[in-house]
Order: sequence, then C-alpha cells, then structure tokens
Amino acid sequence: MQKVAFFVFRDQEMCFIHVLLNALDMYEKGDVVRIVFEGSATRLVPLLAEASHPLHGLYRETKDKGLIAGACRACSAKMKVLDAVEKESLPLLEDMKGHPGMHRFLAEGFTIITM
Repeated sequence: MQKVAFFVFRDQEMCFIHVLLNALDMYEKGDVVRIVFEGSATRLVPLLAEASHPLHGLYRETKDKGLIAGACRACSAKMKVLDAVEKESLPLLEDMKGHPGMHRFLAEGFTIITM
C-alpha cells in the first residue's frame, strides 16, 4: 500500500482528468490517495460540480470515495470560488498561513505529487 497526495495547482482540465483517473486507479488497487486543490486549480471546483461537465462523473466518484482532502482557503478566496467550494462541502485547508501545508501529509507518510 502506498499513500499519495496530489497537490493540483493549475486549472487545466486535460491535466486534471489524469489526476482523477490515477487517484481512482490507485484507490482501487488499495492505495490511500488524497487530492488537494491549490492555486488556480480551485477554479475547477464549480465547473466539476456541474452535472453537465464531462469530468463531473469522475470528480463525483473521487469525492464520494473520500479522496478529496480539500481546497486551499486562501486560493479559493483569491480565485473567487470560496462559496462554490463551501457549497461542495469540501474541507477548506489553511494550516499554513491560509494555505494547505504539505508537512502534515509528509508526516503521515504520504508521497506528494504536484501538478
């Protein structure tokens, strides 16, 4: 079993689909996986929440399986999607001066992948 945390910084859907696919694949193979929305990637949350979005199904599956650790509070506010993140009931991560720190994930034995 591996423990992997994906810290996603960019709002590029073509990149994010691979985060979702890998997270689900790893989870199904017994790994512990977490996804953290950071930076401009927080803007993906309201898009992915729309049932008509092509990635909605994969997003919903990762969310329902508890693979999303949360979204950066500071970046969600800066990107003007804080309300959408809260509406999606994603945890707002802010342990490092308003941003999600990687230390806690490392301390818990996670390998961190940034995208």
